[in-house]
Amino acid sequence: MTGAHAFSHKHLLGMEHLSAEEITTILDLGENFLEIANRSIKKVPTLRGKTVINLFLEPSTRTRTSFEIAAKRLSADGVNFTAASSSTTKGETLIDTATNLDAMSPDIVVIRHAQAGSPLLLTKHIKAAVVNAGDGQHEHPTQALLDASTIRAHKGKIEGLTVVICGDIDHSRVARSNIFALRKLGARVRVAGPRSLLPLGIESLGVEAFDRVEPALEGADVVMMLRIQLERKAGGRFPNTREYARLFGLNARRLALAKPDAIVMHPGPMNRGVEISPEVADGPRSVILDQVARGVAIRMAVLYLLGGGSDAVE
Repeated sequence: MTGAHAFSHKHLLGMEHLSAEEITTILDLGENFLEIANRSIKKVPTLRGKTVINLFLEPSTRTRTSFEIAAKRLSADGVNFTAASSSTTKGETLIDTATNLDAMSPDIVVIRHAQAGSPLLLTKHIKAAVVNAGDGQHEHPTQALLDASTIRAHKGKIEGLTVVICGDIDHSRVARSNIFALRKLGARVRVAGPRSLLPLGIESLGVEAFDRVEPALEGADVVMMLRIQLERKAGGRFPNTREYARLFGLNARRLALAKPDAIVMHPGPMNRGVEISPEVADGPRSVILDQVARGVAIRMAVLYLLGGGSDAVE
């Protein structure tokens, strides 16, 4: 594997400005890294001597752990900061944090922050490559990449598929990143949710919007359910979770409206019994755990590209 990849960006801030070719480069690299998880020694020397700082200033389990494992498998030195352990709890600004981190000469900084635009701000103050691990309601690019990787693996392609994203679209950076990525790769994207959770003008992103889930699911190849983001005050937009489950939850009866071979996805964490029933989440059509597994491989691919890796898979 050589450095001649179709990827010229120093940072990964979102999917909006990536081309289909660049997205495919990351997906293909992710496939190469996937088999490392099955080795007895799950490590390659690709980023030996490089330092990756994981700066998670918003709670995260899957994404943070996934980036930590990805860095370790590439033999990079990983340093992990969380909101509780950083000086931001003492009032330090993000720029102060950034300049202090920069003084430690990291090669890559992975940041999750509650404020949209934080990763972009970071790029203006540090020399390291910056990876957006989720910024407010803006984007979550590596989630969209692992979702695209999962869809491609189970469907053999993305172009021409009908993908339904259902739930709290308004608060979802996952939905935004997936819309950008999947549309560029040739999928038809539908979004569905209560009218109060659909952003005004969402159709301008090239999607069909539905305020009922049933018509959106008809003939779908992929069904992606989103969590109701109660921490972002989404709970005030509908009567209660029981009512939401009744009208918008994915159960076996509703899933039957999609194609017989449709797959079911969820970025996690799930509210079981709210947006998705346990029988569907744990059923034969669910690829939710495969998404998690592919998350590590995709994040390895991103760190490899931005960290200037060589001899990727040997």
